[in-house]
Amino acid sequence: MVCLLVSLLLLGCSAILTGGIALLPVTARTTRAANIAGPAGAVTGCLLGLYAAAGGDWSAAATLTLPWGLPIGSCVLGLDLLTRLFLLPVFGLGAVCALAGGISLRHTDPGTHNLGAHWFFYLLLLLGMALVMTSRDAVMFMIAWEIMSLAPFFLIDFNDGDRLVRDASWVYLIAAHLGAVLLIAFFALLWQQGGDTSFAYLSTLLPGRCTPVLFVLAVLGFGAKAGLAPLHVWLPEAHPAAPSHVSALLSGAMINAGLYGIIRSLDFFGPHHTFPAWWGWLLLFLGLATGIMGILKAMAQTHLKRMLAYSSVENMGLMLMGTGIGLIGIASDNAWIAVLGFAGSLLHMLNHAAFKALLFLCAGEILHAVGTVRMDQLGGLQKRLPMVGWLFALGAVAIACLPPLNGFAGELVLILSLVKGTALAGVENQLGLFTALTGLALISGLAAATYSKAYGTSFLGEPRTGFAASAVSPAWPTLLPLCIPALVCVVVGLAAPLLFANVADTALDILRLPLAQRAQAEAGIASCGAALSTTTVLGLACAALTLLFVLLRRRRLGNSPVRPASTWGCGYQFATPRIQYTDASFSEPTAKLFSSAMGLKASRQRDDSYFPQHGQFVLSAPDRLRTHLFTPLFEGVERACNALKIVQHGKIHLYILYILATVVALLIWGLHA
Repeated sequence: MVCLLVSLLLLGCSAILTGGIALLPVTARTTRAANIAGPAGAVTGCLLGLYAAAGGDWSAAATLTLPWGLPIGSCVLGLDLLTRLFLLPVFGLGAVCALAGGISLRHTDPGTHNLGAHWFFYLLLLLGMALVMTSRDAVMFMIAWEIMSLAPFFLIDFNDGDRLVRDASWVYLIAAHLGAVLLIAFFALLWQQGGDTSFAYLSTLLPGRCTPVLFVLAVLGFGAKAGLAPLHVWLPEAHPAAPSHVSALLSGAMINAGLYGIIRSLDFFGPHHTFPAWWGWLLLFLGLATGIMGILKAMAQTHLKRMLAYSSVENMGLMLMGTGIGLIGIASDNAWIAVLGFAGSLLHMLNHAAFKALLFLCAGEILHAVGTVRMDQLGGLQKRLPMVGWLFALGAVAIACLPPLNGFAGELVLILSLVKGTALAGVENQLGLFTALTGLALISGLAAATYSKAYGTSFLGEPRTGFAASAVSPAWPTLLPLCIPALVCVVVGLAAPLLFANVADTALDILRLPLAQRAQAEAGIASCGAALSTTTVLGLACAALTLLFVLLRRRRLGNSPVRPASTWGCGYQFATPRIQYTDASFSEPTAKLFSSAMGLKASRQRDDSYFPQHGQFVLSAPDRLRTHLFTPLFEGVERACNALKIVQHGKIHLYILYILATVVALLIWGLHA
């Protein structure tokens, strides 16, 4: 706890330092100073935080109470297994993204950006996330939540000269505060029910009549941060607008706070064995719908960072599915399903942080080298950005959940938890879990197709534009931060059984199973660990065999003359890059099946003459939930607010009348109550 406190203090002091630099006149000197102080403070604080979270006895829990001074709440920090697990992406990605951001912003023009302000809000975001995970009081939790929610607004708005960037930052801010309003209502009801704001006291409350309402408020409030459909609309707007190192941190660490909040809030609803089964089914099918919607929308995108944003929605859906499976296991008294559900959710959370950060940072390098991340304007980048291409391919294989990389482990645990659903009583329960298993298989297949499209259209073939043809590979020091999450993807994939053991301990700590069910849970953990060990060995064998074939092929071709040919020649003497597959043509088979769900809009221009001169096909996929639900809703609210302006007429005596009428109404309500 002392090391954690020092880490938080260091992040806070670094934020104050960079905030002070931000107030100075923006010059080349202050810009360099901010770009040194910000990443240095973030990396140092995060390394200390990693040591505090992962060092020492992993199962040890500790609390620390500090002076508060406010009339309500208290400053209580805590470390337990769940907090330690969620702090790993916060501090790990915090350091990696700070390094990547410091390198990418080193040539920033002082006349366009104030890096002191940028790093101030970056450090504030890290501090807010760490406090959210460690807070043990509702008031302190909400203050930390607001810090964590406000800082990204300024980080997303980095390129504020662009109108689309400004719109994206406002969409994020509105979504964040709608979620915060629901969470304030959630904690207010808990406070009214218990009379105290400390988590230790709230966890002792017995179930009450408003418990289902509290559960729904928690799911919606925390789900808005996690990107739960239909509250996900800020994600595909914010990530393309934000700098890539910010997008990596938001997607790999911040949205995890939503999942953390849902799991942590389970302590406030009474003993776990009293949870109704519909809670688990609600989370399971909300997660399934979120996952399918997210991957279908990702498949339809032509903007690489927007595709990655929708992919984050899909992966959060998988994590929510795991949480729902765990609750179903609790309600069914099946410890095997319960522990594997929560363990699969938490393991996938850690894996997602690694490969999604890698992919966003690779997208940032593409943007710096080419000037765009629109896949229809890329192509042929593997020859021009070879290291970036290999790193992106590794991240794509990991996120497609192929062994032996890390993405496969979490999804395998989820599959095993669903397969065990045949042991549940009732045909409807078995059918429900089988439906979820089918949906999970669909999501996995679509994810593999989506990232095949992303890598193929961006890195293979011929350059589609002059920008892609003139791309220059970044220097080695620029790519060093990207190698860290890439290494994590490989190492965690190979050491999946070891990591699963720690995650399973966290799942057991969440469940707090009685002794009679603990043996069943440990049997499930042992069975899953053996399966992970077997698949890791098989994956390594396949990788070694593939490497052997590559070396044999290289040796064979080394002794034979190799004649280069046009990639897309195909015997056509007027071949141009326009005839190669685009992202739209790659997605066409999927679009025939899921066009309505993908929200595709096609625009065709063709010349039907015998000698056609020009043709064009444009495919777009706007988010219908934003255009058909949220935009009309907020426009209606705006019209209603404008209509209510009639009460603001400037007449003091009528304002006094409003106050008196309100007081009388409250007195009448109080008498009847």
